[in-house]
Amino acid sequence: MESIFDETKFIMKKYNIKANKSLGQNFLISEEVVEKIVNCSNINKEDLIIEIGPGLGTLTKILLEKAGKVICIELDTNMLKILEDRFSLYDNFKIINNDILKVDLKELIKIEKAKGQIKNVKVVANLPYYITTPIIMKLLEEELDLESITVMIQKEVADRLIAIPGQKNTGAITYSVYYYAISEDILEVPNNSFIPEPEVTSKVIKLNIRKKSIVNPKNKEEMFRIIKCAFMQKRKTLLNSLTNSKIFNCKQQGIDILRSLDISENVRPEELTLEQFSEISDNL
Repeated sequence: MESIFDETKFIMKKYNIKANKSLGQNFLISEEVVEKIVNCSNINKEDLIIEIGPGLGTLTKILLEKAGKVICIELDTNMLKILEDRFSLYDNFKIINNDILKVDLKELIKIEKAKGQIKNVKVVANLPYYITTPIIMKLLEEELDLESITVMIQKEVADRLIAIPGQKNTGAITYSVYYYAISEDILEVPNNSFIPEPEVTSKVIKLNIRKKSIVNPKNKEEMFRIIKCAFMQKRKTLLNSLTNSKIFNCKQQGIDILRSLDISENVRPEELTLEQFSEISDNL
């Protein structure tokens, strides 16, 4: 059987393709990583898989064999011909040439589920690193009818996404991910798993979408706005950050709220739990 490396080299030569740096393209050539991504996604014939940025179709090939249907969303028109040539004989393959941030995924999932063959929807992707965060936030904030999101992203970003709020690596986005999903650290991926080799180490993570909210703030948007403001000035204490960004009308109001919740006025934003941010939001 031809290795993924040989297959990738062959396709790149046949179509005269080079990885597009501006689109953050690095082609995966590791059998082990592909296998791990597919296995941890627990795919079966009742699943619709949405693959973002399939590139040359290395992952797509295995997904098509396991899933009920695979919808690929690919922005690079150079890849369309390759994907269509490779997978035109599969009746469970569909491709959308668009920017993932502009696709109405809610409507797409609704249409596919209405056909009756699909039970669960899962996202599987080797994401372009320059646009990882907006994509993941779109998938979470739109509260789509998703079971899970399995993605390969830059390790540094992955560690921040899947951290537990209040622990090491916590950033504003940590709280959002934790609110919407239970995350799993799947696999660290060295740079030699790609051509060309990226300058960073990658990581595969899986976000299992929560069926039930972990906190119920009176106003979810307000809670996330407070978290965002708290982290805008990372070196500062929570009290100073929220006073400077006018979340607290004045320092004294902040001190009173924090005291009433048994939170030290010297606490830093990254030391707080999601529950504590929810309580601050409700108190305001």
